[in-house]
Amino acid sequence: MKLAVVGGGSTYTPELIDGFARLRDTLPISELVLIDPAADRLDLVGGLARRIFAKQGHSGTVVTTSDVDAGVADADAVLLQLRVGGQAARLQDETWPLECGCVGQETTGAGGLAKALRTVPVVLDIAERVRRSNPNAWIIDFTNPVGIVTRALLQAGHKAVGLCNVAIGFQRRFARLLDVDPAQVHLDHVGLNHLTWETGVRIGGPEGADRLPGLIAEHGESLASDLGLPRQLLDRLGVVPSYYLRYFYAHDEVVRELRTKPSRAAEVAAMEKELLAMYADPTLDTKPELLAKRGGAFYSEAAVDLAAALLGGGGSPYQVVNTRNGGTLPFLPDDAVIEVQAAVGNAGAAPLPVERVDPLFAGLIAQVTAYEDLALEAALKGGRERVFAALLSHPLIGQYEYAEALTDQLVAHNREHLAWA
Repeated sequence: MKLAVVGGGSTYTPELIDGFARLRDTLPISELVLIDPAADRLDLVGGLARRIFAKQGHSGTVVTTSDVDAGVADADAVLLQLRVGGQAARLQDETWPLECGCVGQETTGAGGLAKALRTVPVVLDIAERVRRSNPNAWIIDFTNPVGIVTRALLQAGHKAVGLCNVAIGFQRRFARLLDVDPAQVHLDHVGLNHLTWETGVRIGGPEGADRLPGLIAEHGESLASDLGLPRQLLDRLGVVPSYYLRYFYAHDEVVRELRTKPSRAAEVAAMEKELLAMYADPTLDTKPELLAKRGGAFYSEAAVDLAAALLGGGGSPYQVVNTRNGGTLPFLPDDAVIEVQAAVGNAGAAPLPVERVDPLFAGLIAQVTAYEDLALEAALKGGRERVFAALLSHPLIGQYEYAEALTDQLVAHNREHLAWA
């Protein structure tokens, strides 16, 4: 089995490699290709990857290349984890929206739109190269904004499934609280990428009894604290929202915080420098502890599980993924991409039935889906007016003066990545 990782020079990658090595019986990779234009980073990450494989007795080979066509040739699956513009672009995404009093974040709001505009054309080009080499290959998208990118891939006819680590993080957290094996925890997880709620926690599968009310009653304080939200809100909602809902439920508070502390991009850039220095150590043959602070917790387990299921070698029968709505949420278009539990196998990901979604959540899901429609149109066709429309539609923006100013800022900061600008 050949698996290619586009963005293989990322400091995330050793987390992925560690999972491939530990879970080799679930996903038996014979050849792993790491693809990245940054040759210096790729050499460091590739060297550590080979040492991790050797340390854990994995027989597969690790190949590094900056040539996308050569790297994806005949791959059974291609995992996308790229960042167009690097951490410098992320720093901009997190900075200029704050000047207008809006959240500065790389996956939602104005910063998220900027990332989508930079990313969608690049991903579609890569996907076409994959299709020319092996039209049966699966594309697993971990590149943010996952919902918009996955929708672009599916609309272009690619075999694609989107992946995020939010759900597996909750699964592991609830498993610890309930003192059960994580594989026994089935989440009623509903929404869009980075806009989801845990509406049920079941043991043993979709038919299990819901343990969520008890979890909120007994552990609501710690759960709320981790989310940066008041305990009272969890009690009133009766569900556990993802951390990203804080940008919506406490927008002004978040903006005040972001204006007074170092950006996450600056923290990650400093961390990456330290990690790359570690990766250069020829004696290092395990992922360093610092990597846990980089983000992407349990990413490797989720990626292995999904790839194994899609390629027919195993994996969990039900997984939380980003896939085509197809009537699952009747208040959304069929071609919307939603993040829900799905039955995953060789044919792809088929969403499980979802109980009626409370209007409190459905309304926000519908509005952000409308924004994603407009965002994808702007990414595919370009044009200042399309960017303005997408920003005006986003619930974190919504005022024409903000949308006007943010459009100017977005174009000015991303001109080199926008073919139409």
